[in-house]
Amino acid sequence: MNMTIRQFRRAAVGVVCSSMLWGAFAGASAQQGFFTKEDVIKYTPDWQGERFPDGRPKVPDSILDRMKSVTLEEAWAVLQMNGFMHEYEDGWLSIHPDKVLVGRALTATWVPGRPDLQKLLEAQGKEDHRQGAMNAWPVDMLQPRDVYVADHFGLKVNGPSIGDNVGNAIYARSGNGIVYDGAVRDINGLDELPNFVAFVRYYDPSHHYGSLSSGRLLNSTMVSINAPTRIGHATVMPGDVVLGRNGGVIFIPPQLAEKVVKYSESTHLRDTFGHLRLEQKKYTAGQIDARWTPDIEADYRQWLKENEDHLSVPKEQVEEILKEHQ
Repeated sequence: MNMTIRQFRRAAVGVVCSSMLWGAFAGASAQQGFFTKEDVIKYTPDWQGERFPDGRPKVPDSILDRMKSVTLEEAWAVLQMNGFMHEYEDGWLSIHPDKVLVGRALTATWVPGRPDLQKLLEAQGKEDHRQGAMNAWPVDMLQPRDVYVADHFGLKVNGPSIGDNVGNAIYARSGNGIVYDGAVRDINGLDELPNFVAFVRYYDPSHHYGSLSSGRLLNSTMVSINAPTRIGHATVMPGDVVLGRNGGVIFIPPQLAEKVVKYSESTHLRDTFGHLRLEQKKYTAGQIDARWTPDIEADYRQWLKENEDHLSVPKEQVEEILKEHQ
């Protein structure tokens, strides 16, 4: 059969587009962000410690415990000094705003619903033996002390993919809360979970339409789990340490988590010493607020030695500080 040049071009474009579309989703693990263990390891090469079975960096529990005392300013300072300039976001509606959220990020990303994409990803989910609707897929992967971090592109009306049922499932698996760039529903039920510390954009009584069975109402499709995601002005990687408090959230690369904690503890100790000496009128505000003289530094080291068993910072860290200043 003879074809005109125009017909040939149309046919060729159709074949290429079909191949590209299938190629994009047949290998959905990397291209669409449903990252495998190998993908996660590849994208987090600076972490040299233990990892979860899914490849995410596993910052030690001891560091997470100490992170609860870190302020946003202290974490921000360390990240800025190390070139991580876009890791903070605020403007949240908080659940349990008087508490601190600390944990390891498990990420997910949604986009506005598209039926051809939804069909392919739901089929892929069946092949991967995922259970239930898309909003349950990342929840089933959560580990203790994880924080579910999801970009739902700020969807409000007909946007909530988390209510008290999904919220209880998140809490049962992680014992922790969420950072969710979208809306939640059933906020009274979520508020009953004592440590479900949550930073979300909105509350809305509606629910999202996130499955192919929604038909024309389909309004959101999940396109990634455990891949880089965007939360407002911040980039988040799987395994980042999430620190949420005082209305803001900062995402700390795992390789910097211990450095953030040590910087914070050192700052707390120096502040405690400085305030004490000011109260005692041993030094002036100008002396404490400026670079300390050798005499003040020596006084500080002696104070650490005399009080290392009674300070808020672990004794091991106090001894490490003393060694660094020998």
